Amino acid sequence: MREHFGSRFGFIMAAAGAAVGLGNIWGFPTQAASNGGGAFLLAYLLLVMLLGFPMLVMEVAIGRYGQANPVDSVRKLGRTSLQKTLAGAVGYVGMLVPSLVLTFYAIVAGWLLAFLAAALTRILGWDTATEWLQAFGLGRNIVGTLIFYLLTILVVQAGVRNGIERWSARLMPALFVLFLVLFFYILTQEGAMAGLKHYLVPDFSKVLEPKLLVSAMGQAFFSLTIGGCSMLMYGSYLSKQENIPRTALQITLLDTGVAFLAGLVILPAMFVAMKNGVTIFADDGSLLDSDTLVFTVLPALFETMGPTGLVMSLVFFMLMGIAALTSSISMLEVPVSYSTERFKASRPLMTWLLGSGLAVLSVIICLNFGSLFGFVIRLSTQQIQPLVGLGFVLLGGWMWGRAKLFEELVQGTPELSSSLFWRIWPTYVRLVCPLLVILVIASNW
Repeated sequence: MREHFGSRFGFIMAAAGAAVGLGNIWGFPTQAASNGGGAFLLAYLLLVMLLGFPMLVMEVAIGRYGQANPVDSVRKLGRTSLQKTLAGAVGYVGMLVPSLVLTFYAIVAGWLLAFLAAALTRILGWDTATEWLQAFGLGRNIVGTLIFYLLTILVVQAGVRNGIERWSARLMPALFVLFLVLFFYILTQEGAMAGLKHYLVPDFSKVLEPKLLVSAMGQAFFSLTIGGCSMLMYGSYLSKQENIPRTALQITLLDTGVAFLAGLVILPAMFVAMKNGVTIFADDGSLLDSDTLVFTVLPALFETMGPTGLVMSLVFFMLMGIAALTSSISMLEVPVSYSTERFKASRPLMTWLLGSGLAVLSVIICLNFGSLFGFVIRLSTQQIQPLVGLGFVLLGGWMWGRAKLFEELVQGTPELSSSLFWRIWPTYVRLVCPLLVILVIASNW
C-alpha cells in the first residue's frame, strides 16, 4: 500500500521545506538588494499570487490525482496512448531537474556545513581547522558534499512518515526560530534601520521596470520549485480528503514568509556590515556576487561583533544548512519514489544507490569545477526547469482539461463547487499561466 503523510501539518512542513531552500535565504535577499529593495519585494509578492500559487495548486492536484511518482502521475492525465507517451516524456524530463539540481546543490550545502563547522572551531580556538574549513579547496569541498549527501540519504531512506515528515516537522520550526533570533540581534546593530527602510519602503517608480518584473517573476517561479517535480510528488502522498487550495496557500505563505524573513535579516545585515567597514558594493556601484555576500561579507560582519558575532555566525550557517537539507530531501525523493514503484525495490536500497550515484556526479563536478558547476546550474534551473513547468501547466490545463482539474479540487472539499473564484481558476491556469511561464523561459535563454 502506498505511503501517505500522517497529518496535514507534516505535509505542509515537508512541502514548505521543499520550497524553502537557498533560493529563499540566499537568492531572494540578493535579488531584492539588486533590484530596489522594497520595489522588488512588492512585485515579488504580487507575482507569487499571480503565478506561483496557481501553478502550485495545479501541481499538487496532478500529484494527488495520480497517486504515483511524477512520471506515472502525469501519464494518467492522458486519454490516448499518444497523450500518455507525451505526458510521460514530460515526466521523465521533469525528473532530471531535481537530480541535476541536487548535484550542485549538495556542493553548495557542503560549503555551508564547512562554514558551520568553522564557526564551532573558531569558538574553540582551533585556528588551523578553521582556516582549512573556510578555504576553498578540493578536499574540503568533497568532504562537505559527501557529508551532506549522507544526511539527505539517512532521512529519505526512512520513508515518507518516519523520515521526510518527521524531520521536516522538526527542522522547519527550528528554521523560523533561528531566523527570529538572528533578526532581533541584527536590529540592535548600528545601520540596521537603514537596511530595513531600504527593504520595506518601496520606490513605486521602479515597480514596473521590466528588468525588476522579470527578476521577480523568475524568483516567484523558482522559490516554489515549480517544474521541479517535488510538489507534484508530495501531492501524490496527500489524502483525497485534503483541501488542496487551502494547503497550497499555507505552503505559499510559509515559503514567502521565509523569503520575507530572509530579507529582514540579510538586507539590514548588509547595511550593518557597511557601517563596520565591510565592502558590500563593487566599484561600479553594483552588488557583490551572492557567493561573496554569504561566504565573505557576512562572516566578516560577524567577526566585527566580537564573541557574540561568533555565536551569530553559528546560528546563521545552521539556518542555511537546515534550509538546504529540507530541500535536498525532496530532490532525492523524486527519483527514489519512481524507482521503488517501478522496480518494486526496497526504499533503503534505492535511496543508497541513487544517492551514491548522484554523489559521484557531484564529486566529478568538484573535480572539474570551473567547467561544470555553472553549466549544470544553467542547464537545470534556467533551461530545463522552466520548460518542465510549461509542460506541466499545458498538461494540466489542456490535456487533463478544465473539468477534470476542477473535479480534483472539489474532491474532499465539496464547498468549492459553489465558489465562483475556483470555477474561474482552471481557465486562468490554462490561459494566463502559460504566458507568464514563457516570459520566464524567454528571460533565461
